[in-house]
Amino acid sequence: MDVDQALETVRPICAQVRENGVTALIDLTERFDGVRLTSIRVPVEALQRALDGLDPEVREALDESIRRARLVHREQRRTDHTTQVVAGGSVTERWVAVDRVGLYVPGGRAVYPSSVVMNVVPAQEAGVPSIAITSPAQRDNAPGFEGLPHPSILAACALLGVDEVYAIGGAQAIAMFAYGAKDAAGAWACEPADLVTGPGNIYVVAAKRLLRGLIGIDSEAGPTEIVVLADDSADPVHVAADLISQAEHDLLAAAVLVTDSETLAAAVEAELTGRVAATKHTERVTASLAGRQSAIVLVDSIDAGLAVVDAYAAEHLEIQTRDAAAVAARVRNAGAIFIGPWSPVSLGDYCAGSNHVLPTGGCACFSSGLSVQSFLRGIHVVAYDEQALRDVAGHVVALANAEDLPAHGEAVQARFATGAY
Repeated sequence: MDVDQALETVRPICAQVRENGVTALIDLTERFDGVRLTSIRVPVEALQRALDGLDPEVREALDESIRRARLVHREQRRTDHTTQVVAGGSVTERWVAVDRVGLYVPGGRAVYPSSVVMNVVPAQEAGVPSIAITSPAQRDNAPGFEGLPHPSILAACALLGVDEVYAIGGAQAIAMFAYGAKDAAGAWACEPADLVTGPGNIYVVAAKRLLRGLIGIDSEAGPTEIVVLADDSADPVHVAADLISQAEHDLLAAAVLVTDSETLAAAVEAELTGRVAATKHTERVTASLAGRQSAIVLVDSIDAGLAVVDAYAAEHLEIQTRDAAAVAARVRNAGAIFIGPWSPVSLGDYCAGSNHVLPTGGCACFSSGLSVQSFLRGIHVVAYDEQALRDVAGHVVALANAEDLPAHGEAVQARFATGAY
């Protein structure tokens, strides 16, 4: 299935949410997740209970992930800048955070407290005043959390100080943020957002595409992708392990090796055989690696390999070659690049400090991973005094007349006319 096909599936789902609000969300959650909600919002006390019950080792890891993510994303903050165009005339670019964001955290075959970190930290560092999170309700949850998102996701929300959390997943969650959702009394149970971010399955991606324009989106971040560009210096154990690490996400996950070494290709294939059989999610990994989205691609040279990876524009690109940094510097299209044997994609998923919400499906050719910039808008502020406008008035009039828009020029001339119409 591709996104265009999925659009026809999500269109009526989104229409239901638009027309029936909370009632539709409850019905759709029962239909798709097997949970009959009494409220779409997660009680605040459930967030604290989840944090209190979190494994101390996991809490420590999340704290470190948050710390590193803040270090990187804080450096991305933008400052206002004024350009003095002429004496008496300036243009200031002012950076303003969006007012409200809806952050989507997946929760299907796996749960992703790390995605809470990756969504929330840049939004907070950008200064977004209203942050809401949604994640699918889990039918088979820990006692006391039945019908809520996974407790580890709720704990991560609590760690980050976000208390507006919803137990809604799939396309209906994107529609909830786009349209908002009112209850039977006509009151907002979830107010509309200006922007929605976060990865999801193909239906989430399709809903983002369908509703883009009504709501801003980060990118169409669908099933994960890893491409490894490697030569004969790469360790086949590392390469095989990294391919499997992303294949375990989803049946549709893409795992691709691009190499100019037949010896390495054969060694990786042999290594995969044993590792796939031994890994926990054998069936899922096998389906991913056997899918048409996954392959070993033999090329004549690393130069040819670079052409392949640029055409593919992978979400995650590992460079495991000689002089890997120099090769990586030549890459034009990738969501994130991981250089050398000690920078696996798994590091970026959790604790590198980088963001793991990245464009997939070739979108890295024109879009970026989630960052502080994703939550900011640049507003130009124009300030000209009388003399500065007078000096350029002739040019404005000439261009207005050339475009057959004389009233544009007259709006300038009116400021200097002595008489009235």
